[in-house]
Amino acid sequence: DRVTEERQAAALCYTTGTTGNPKGVLTSHRSTWLHSFATLTTGVFGLSESDRVLPVVPMFHANAWGLPYAAAMAGAKQVFAGQFSADPASLSDLVESEKVTLLAGVPTVWIGLLQYLEQNPRDFSSVTRITAGGSAVPVSLIERFKRQLGVEMVQGWGMTETGPVASLSMLPPEMDDLPEAERFRMRAKQGRVVPGISLRVVAEDGTVVPWDNKSMGEVQVKGNWVAASYYNDPTGDERFADGWLRTGDVAVVDDHGFMQLVDRTKDLVKSGGEWISSVELESAMMGHPAVLEAAVIGVFSEQWSERPLACVVLKPGASATPDELIAHLATQFPKWWLPDEVVFIEEVPKTSVGKFDKKVLREDFKNHPLPT
Repeated sequence: DRVTEERQAAALCYTTGTTGNPKGVLTSHRSTWLHSFATLTTGVFGLSESDRVLPVVPMFHANAWGLPYAAAMAGAKQVFAGQFSADPASLSDLVESEKVTLLAGVPTVWIGLLQYLEQNPRDFSSVTRITAGGSAVPVSLIERFKRQLGVEMVQGWGMTETGPVASLSMLPPEMDDLPEAERFRMRAKQGRVVPGISLRVVAEDGTVVPWDNKSMGEVQVKGNWVAASYYNDPTGDERFADGWLRTGDVAVVDDHGFMQLVDRTKDLVKSGGEWISSVELESAMMGHPAVLEAAVIGVFSEQWSERPLACVVLKPGASATPDELIAHLATQFPKWWLPDEVVFIEEVPKTSVGKFDKKVLREDFKNHPLPT
Protein backbone atom coordinates (compact mmCIF):
# COMPACT_ATOMS: atom_id res chain seq x y z
CA ASP A 1 0.00 0.00 0.00
CA ARG A 2 1.10 3.56 -0.67
CA VAL A 3 1.97 5.69 2.32
CA THR A 4 -0.70 8.35 2.73
CA GLU A 5 0.57 9.94 5.93
CA GLU A 6 4.22 11.07 6.00
CA ARG A 7 4.43 10.70 9.77
CA GLN A 8 3.45 7.05 9.59
CA ALA A 9 5.96 4.68 11.19
CA ALA A 10 8.58 3.41 8.73
CA ALA A 11 11.16 1.55 10.83
CA LEU A 12 11.96 0.62 14.42
CA CYS A 13 15.64 0.32 15.31
CA TYR A 14 17.17 -0.29 18.71
CA THR A 15 20.26 1.38 20.06
CA THR A 16 23.26 -0.92 20.42
CA GLY A 17 23.29 -0.65 24.22
CA THR A 18 27.00 0.15 24.39
CA THR A 19 26.56 1.91 27.73
CA GLY A 20 23.19 0.54 28.87
CA ASN A 21 20.08 -1.34 27.79
CA PRO A 22 19.03 -0.97 24.12
CA LYS A 23 16.18 1.48 23.50
CA GLY A 24 13.76 1.57 20.57
CA VAL A 25 13.81 4.50 18.13
CA LEU A 26 10.79 4.74 15.83
CA THR A 27 11.40 6.60 12.56
CA SER A 28 8.71 7.93 10.26
CA HIS A 29 8.63 8.13 6.47
CA ARG A 30 9.04 11.88 6.81
CA SER A 31 12.16 11.68 8.97
CA THR A 32 13.68 9.04 6.68
CA TRP A 33 13.01 11.20 3.63
CA LEU A 34 14.52 14.32 5.22
CA HIS A 35 17.56 12.42 6.48
CA SER A 36 18.13 10.99 2.98
CA PHE A 37 17.98 14.47 1.43
CA ALA A 38 20.56 15.77 3.92
CA THR A 39 22.98 12.87 3.33
CA LEU A 40 22.81 13.34 -0.44
CA THR A 41 24.28 16.83 -0.24
CA THR A 42 27.82 17.25 -1.56
CA GLY A 43 29.31 17.82 1.89
CA VAL A 44 27.92 14.53 3.19
CA PHE A 45 27.70 11.36 1.04
CA GLY A 46 27.01 13.25 -2.18
CA LEU A 47 25.76 10.14 -3.99
CA SER A 48 24.79 10.03 -7.67
CA GLU A 49 23.73 7.42 -10.23
CA SER A 50 27.37 6.66 -10.97
CA ASP A 51 28.09 5.53 -7.40
CA ARG A 52 28.23 1.93 -6.20
CA VAL A 53 27.64 1.78 -2.47
CA LEU A 54 28.70 -0.99 -0.10
CA PRO A 55 27.42 -0.43 3.45
CA VAL A 56 29.39 -2.80 5.70
CA VAL A 57 26.86 -2.16 8.43
CA PRO A 58 23.63 -4.11 9.00
CA MET A 59 20.14 -2.68 8.60
CA PHE A 60 19.52 -3.22 12.32
CA HIS A 61 22.34 -0.75 13.04
CA ALA A 62 20.45 2.52 12.55
CA ASN A 63 19.01 1.48 9.17
CA ALA A 64 22.51 0.89 7.78
CA TRP A 65 23.16 4.58 8.47
CA GLY A 66 20.35 5.48 6.07
CA LEU A 67 22.48 4.54 3.06
CA PRO A 68 19.96 2.14 1.45
CA TYR A 69 17.37 4.93 1.33
CA ALA A 70 19.80 7.63 0.19
CA ALA A 71 21.29 5.35 -2.48
CA ALA A 72 17.83 4.45 -3.78
CA MET A 73 16.89 8.13 -3.94
CA ALA A 74 20.06 8.93 -5.89
CA GLY A 75 19.75 5.90 -8.18
CA ALA A 76 23.11 4.54 -7.01
CA LYS A 77 23.89 0.83 -7.22
CA GLN A 78 23.80 -0.98 -3.88
CA VAL A 79 26.13 -3.84 -3.00
CA PHE A 80 25.61 -5.97 0.10
CA ALA A 81 28.07 -8.35 1.73
CA GLY A 82 25.45 -10.19 3.78
CA GLN A 83 26.96 -12.75 6.12
CA PHE A 84 30.44 -11.98 4.76
CA SER A 85 30.56 -8.42 6.13
CA ALA A 86 33.28 -9.36 8.61
CA ASP A 87 35.40 -11.22 6.05
CA PRO A 88 38.09 -8.96 4.51
CA ALA A 89 38.68 -11.30 1.55
CA SER A 90 34.99 -11.33 0.60
CA LEU A 91 34.76 -7.54 0.97
CA SER A 92 37.79 -7.15 -1.27
CA ASP A 93 36.23 -9.46 -3.86
CA LEU A 94 33.08 -7.32 -3.91
CA VAL A 95 35.02 -4.06 -4.17
CA GLU A 96 36.94 -5.39 -7.17
CA SER A 97 34.07 -7.10 -8.99
CA GLU A 98 31.46 -4.37 -8.43
CA LYS A 99 33.83 -1.40 -8.66
CA VAL A 100 32.55 -0.02 -5.35
CA THR A 101 32.98 3.73 -4.90
CA LEU A 102 31.76 4.23 -1.31
CA LEU A 103 32.16 1.97 1.72
CA ALA A 104 30.75 2.62 5.18
CA GLY A 105 31.28 0.79 8.46
CA VAL A 106 32.69 0.79 11.98
CA PRO A 107 36.45 1.15 12.63
CA THR A 108 36.94 -2.49 13.63
CA VAL A 109 35.93 -3.53 10.09
CA TRP A 110 38.55 -1.23 8.55
CA ILE A 111 41.25 -2.32 10.99
CA GLY A 112 40.71 -5.93 9.91
CA LEU A 113 40.47 -5.03 6.22
CA LEU A 114 43.68 -3.03 6.25
CA GLN A 115 45.51 -5.83 8.06
CA TYR A 116 44.35 -8.22 5.30
CA LEU A 117 45.29 -5.83 2.47
CA GLU A 118 48.79 -5.35 3.85
CA GLN A 119 49.37 -9.06 3.30
CA ASN A 120 47.12 -9.50 0.24
CA PRO A 121 47.20 -6.45 -2.07
CA ARG A 122 43.95 -5.89 -3.99
CA ASP A 123 42.59 -3.33 -6.45
CA PHE A 124 40.78 -0.56 -4.54
CA SER A 125 41.22 2.06 -7.25
CA SER A 126 37.45 2.47 -7.68
CA VAL A 127 36.96 3.52 -4.05
CA THR A 128 36.69 7.28 -3.68
CA ARG A 129 36.02 7.33 0.07
CA ILE A 130 35.34 5.28 3.14
CA THR A 131 33.00 6.58 5.81
CA ALA A 132 33.79 5.33 9.30
CA GLY A 133 31.72 5.81 12.42
CA GLY A 134 30.06 4.13 15.36
CA SER A 135 33.16 4.74 17.49
CA ALA A 136 36.21 6.96 17.31
CA VAL A 137 38.53 6.40 14.33
CA PRO A 138 42.26 6.43 15.17
CA VAL A 139 44.15 9.04 13.16
CA SER A 140 46.72 6.34 12.38
CA LEU A 141 44.03 4.33 10.54
CA ILE A 142 43.00 7.34 8.44
CA GLU A 143 46.66 7.98 7.59
CA ARG A 144 47.43 4.38 6.65
CA PHE A 145 44.45 4.08 4.29
CA LYS A 146 45.54 7.25 2.51
CA ARG A 147 49.23 6.41 2.31
CA GLN A 148 48.89 2.71 1.47
CA LEU A 149 45.73 2.67 -0.67
CA GLY A 150 45.22 6.27 -1.69
CA VAL A 151 41.72 6.17 -0.16
CA GLU A 152 40.22 9.02 1.85
CA MET A 153 38.67 7.89 5.12
CA VAL A 154 36.05 10.30 6.45
CA GLN A 155 34.91 10.06 10.05
CA GLY A 156 31.24 10.56 10.81
CA TRP A 157 29.22 10.81 13.98
CA GLY A 158 25.64 10.06 14.81
CA MET A 159 23.31 7.85 16.81
CA THR A 160 20.25 5.76 16.17
CA GLU A 161 18.37 8.72 17.68
CA THR A 162 19.79 11.17 15.11
CA GLY A 163 18.71 9.32 12.03
CA PRO A 164 21.69 8.44 12.35
CA VAL A 165 24.07 10.74 10.39
CA ALA A 166 24.56 13.99 12.31
CA SER A 167 28.09 15.14 11.41
CA LEU A 168 30.89 14.33 9.00
CA SER A 169 34.53 15.37 8.86
CA MET A 170 34.62 16.58 5.26
CA LEU A 171 37.33 19.21 4.97
CA PRO A 172 36.34 22.54 3.39
CA PRO A 173 38.44 24.08 0.57
CA GLU A 174 40.17 26.50 2.94
CA MET A 175 41.90 23.50 4.54
CA ASP A 176 43.39 22.24 1.25
CA ASP A 177 46.71 23.94 1.95
CA LEU A 178 47.12 22.63 5.48
CA PRO A 179 50.10 20.34 6.12
CA GLU A 180 49.21 16.71 5.52
CA ALA A 181 49.58 15.78 9.20
CA GLU A 182 47.13 18.54 10.15
CA ARG A 183 44.62 17.35 7.54
CA PHE A 184 44.80 13.84 8.98
CA ARG A 185 44.24 15.29 12.45
CA MET A 186 41.19 17.22 11.28
CA ARG A 187 39.74 14.13 9.57
CA ALA A 188 40.03 12.28 12.87
CA LYS A 189 37.53 14.69 14.39
CA GLN A 190 33.80 14.01 14.19
CA GLY A 191 33.44 17.05 11.94
CA ARG A 192 30.69 19.58 11.29
CA VAL A 193 26.99 18.88 11.61
CA VAL A 194 25.10 18.10 8.40
CA PRO A 195 22.41 20.46 7.06
CA GLY A 196 19.29 20.23 9.20
CA ILE A 197 21.05 19.47 12.50
CA SER A 198 21.64 22.04 15.25
CA LEU A 199 24.43 21.46 17.76
CA ARG A 200 25.36 22.83 21.15
CA VAL A 201 27.77 21.70 23.86
CA VAL A 202 26.54 22.08 27.44
CA ALA A 203 28.67 22.11 30.59
CA GLU A 204 27.74 20.29 33.81
CA ASP A 205 26.29 23.52 35.23
CA GLY A 206 23.91 23.84 32.26
CA THR A 207 25.73 26.66 30.45
CA VAL A 208 26.34 26.44 26.70
CA VAL A 209 30.11 26.49 26.16
CA PRO A 210 31.91 28.45 23.40
CA TRP A 211 33.42 26.84 20.30
CA ASP A 212 37.02 27.40 21.35
CA ASN A 213 38.42 23.84 21.03
CA LYS A 214 38.95 23.60 24.79
CA SER A 215 35.62 24.10 26.57
CA MET A 216 34.16 20.65 27.19
CA GLY A 217 30.58 19.54 27.68
CA GLU A 218 27.82 17.18 26.63
CA VAL A 219 26.82 17.21 22.97
CA GLN A 220 23.16 18.10 22.46
CA VAL A 221 21.47 18.14 19.06
CA LYS A 222 18.07 18.77 17.53
CA GLY A 223 16.62 18.56 14.05
CA ASN A 224 13.55 17.55 12.07
CA TRP A 225 14.57 13.89 11.99
CA VAL A 226 16.05 13.63 15.49
CA ALA A 227 14.00 11.41 17.81
CA ALA A 228 11.79 13.10 20.38
CA SER A 229 11.40 10.04 22.64
CA TYR A 230 12.09 6.32 22.91
CA TYR A 231 9.52 3.76 21.88
CA ASN A 232 7.40 2.67 24.84
CA ASP A 233 10.18 3.54 27.28
CA PRO A 234 9.48 6.53 29.54
CA THR A 235 12.65 5.77 31.54
CA GLY A 236 14.61 7.55 28.81
CA ASP A 237 12.61 10.79 28.99
CA GLU A 238 15.48 12.63 30.71
CA ARG A 239 17.46 12.35 27.46
CA PHE A 240 15.05 14.75 25.72
CA ALA A 241 14.55 18.35 26.88
CA ASP A 242 13.03 21.31 25.05
CA GLY A 243 13.57 19.69 21.68
CA TRP A 244 17.23 18.86 22.38
CA LEU A 245 18.59 15.31 22.53
CA ARG A 246 21.14 14.80 25.30
CA THR A 247 23.53 12.42 23.54
CA GLY A 248 25.74 11.41 26.47
CA ASP A 249 28.81 12.20 24.35
CA VAL A 250 31.36 14.68 25.67
CA ALA A 251 33.10 16.92 23.14
CA VAL A 252 34.84 20.17 22.29
CA VAL A 253 34.15 22.23 19.14
CA ASP A 254 36.74 24.38 17.37
CA ASP A 255 36.19 27.74 15.69
CA HIS A 256 35.62 26.00 12.34
CA GLY A 257 32.65 24.17 13.84
CA PHE A 258 34.51 20.83 13.88
CA MET A 259 33.45 18.67 16.79
CA GLN A 260 35.85 16.29 18.51
CA LEU A 261 34.46 13.75 20.92
CA VAL A 262 36.36 13.39 24.15
CA ASP A 263 34.42 10.36 25.34
CA ARG A 264 31.06 8.95 26.31
CA THR A 265 30.05 10.24 29.72
CA LYS A 266 30.03 6.66 31.03
CA ASP A 267 33.44 5.87 29.54
CA LEU A 268 35.34 8.85 30.94
CA VAL A 269 37.78 7.92 33.68
CA LYS A 270 37.48 10.22 36.68
CA SER A 271 40.75 10.12 38.56
CA GLY A 272 41.31 12.32 41.59
CA GLY A 273 38.44 14.55 40.49
CA GLU A 274 39.88 15.07 36.98
CA TRP A 275 38.57 13.59 33.73
CA ILE A 276 40.70 11.35 31.49
CA SER A 277 39.53 10.57 27.95
CA SER A 278 39.63 6.86 27.19
CA VAL A 279 39.01 7.62 23.49
CA GLU A 280 42.15 9.75 23.14
CA LEU A 281 44.29 7.15 24.90
CA GLU A 282 42.87 4.36 22.70
CA SER A 283 43.45 6.30 19.49
CA ALA A 284 47.07 7.03 20.44
CA MET A 285 47.69 3.45 21.57
CA MET A 286 46.43 2.09 18.24
CA GLY A 287 48.97 4.34 16.55
CA HIS A 288 51.73 2.05 17.82
CA PRO A 289 52.87 -0.25 14.99
CA ALA A 290 52.45 -3.40 17.11
CA VAL A 291 48.90 -2.68 18.31
CA LEU A 292 45.82 -3.97 16.53
CA GLU A 293 43.15 -2.91 19.05
CA ALA A 294 43.13 -1.05 22.36
CA ALA A 295 40.36 -0.29 24.84
CA VAL A 296 40.82 1.79 27.97
CA ILE A 297 38.55 1.47 31.00
CA GLY A 298 38.49 2.90 34.49
CA VAL A 299 39.14 0.50 37.38
CA PHE A 300 38.81 1.11 41.09
CA SER A 301 41.62 2.89 42.87
CA GLU A 302 41.50 3.42 46.63
CA GLN A 303 43.59 6.57 46.34
CA TRP A 304 42.26 8.13 43.12
CA SER A 305 38.74 6.61 42.87
CA GLU A 306 39.52 5.41 39.32
CA ARG A 307 42.61 4.87 37.22
CA PRO A 308 42.89 3.92 33.52
CA LEU A 309 43.64 0.34 32.53
CA ALA A 310 44.61 -0.36 28.91
CA CYS A 311 43.44 -3.64 27.36
CA VAL A 312 45.54 -4.29 24.26
CA VAL A 313 45.44 -6.74 21.36
CA LEU A 314 48.72 -7.06 19.47
CA LYS A 315 48.93 -7.67 15.74
CA PRO A 316 49.71 -11.28 14.77
CA GLY A 317 53.46 -11.85 14.96
CA ALA A 318 54.08 -8.46 16.62
CA SER A 319 55.55 -7.92 20.05
CA ALA A 320 55.62 -5.06 22.54
CA THR A 321 56.03 -4.72 26.27
CA PRO A 322 53.75 -2.71 28.55
CA ASP A 323 56.62 -0.31 29.23
CA GLU A 324 57.09 0.29 25.50
CA LEU A 325 53.42 1.09 25.04
CA ILE A 326 53.35 3.43 28.03
CA ALA A 327 56.45 5.17 26.66
CA HIS A 328 54.63 5.58 23.34
CA LEU A 329 51.83 7.44 25.16
CA ALA A 330 54.12 9.42 27.44
CA THR A 331 55.13 11.86 24.69
CA GLN A 332 51.48 12.71 23.97
CA PHE A 333 49.73 12.98 27.34
CA PRO A 334 50.29 14.30 30.88
CA LYS A 335 51.81 11.75 33.23
CA TRP A 336 48.61 11.45 35.28
CA TRP A 337 46.69 10.40 32.14
CA LEU A 338 48.91 7.39 31.50
CA PRO A 339 47.35 3.97 32.24
CA ASP A 340 48.48 2.42 35.49
CA GLU A 341 48.76 -0.91 33.69
CA VAL A 342 48.65 -2.46 30.23
CA VAL A 343 47.13 -5.95 29.98
CA PHE A 344 47.26 -8.05 26.82
CA ILE A 345 44.06 -9.80 25.75
CA GLU A 346 43.19 -12.00 22.78
CA GLU A 347 40.33 -9.84 21.53
CA VAL A 348 38.39 -6.75 22.57
CA PRO A 349 34.75 -7.85 23.12
CA LYS A 350 32.37 -6.27 20.63
CA THR A 351 28.68 -5.52 20.31
CA SER A 352 26.50 -6.94 17.56
CA VAL A 353 27.53 -4.08 15.26
CA GLY A 354 31.28 -4.27 15.92
CA LYS A 355 31.72 -1.55 18.55
CA PHE A 356 34.02 -2.14 21.51
CA ASP A 357 31.85 -3.44 24.35
CA LYS A 358 33.40 -1.85 27.41
CA LYS A 359 30.62 -3.12 29.67
CA VAL A 360 32.11 -6.59 29.29
CA LEU A 361 35.63 -5.36 29.98
CA ARG A 362 34.52 -3.44 33.06
CA GLU A 363 32.84 -6.57 34.39
CA ASP A 364 35.89 -8.72 33.60
CA PHE A 365 38.28 -6.34 35.37
CA LYS A 366 36.04 -4.95 38.13
CA ASN A 367 38.17 -6.59 40.85
CA HIS A 368 41.49 -6.20 39.04
CA PRO A 369 44.22 -5.03 41.44
CA LEU A 370 46.35 -2.25 40.01
CA PRO A 371 50.11 -2.22 40.64
CA THR A 372 51.17 -0.08 43.56
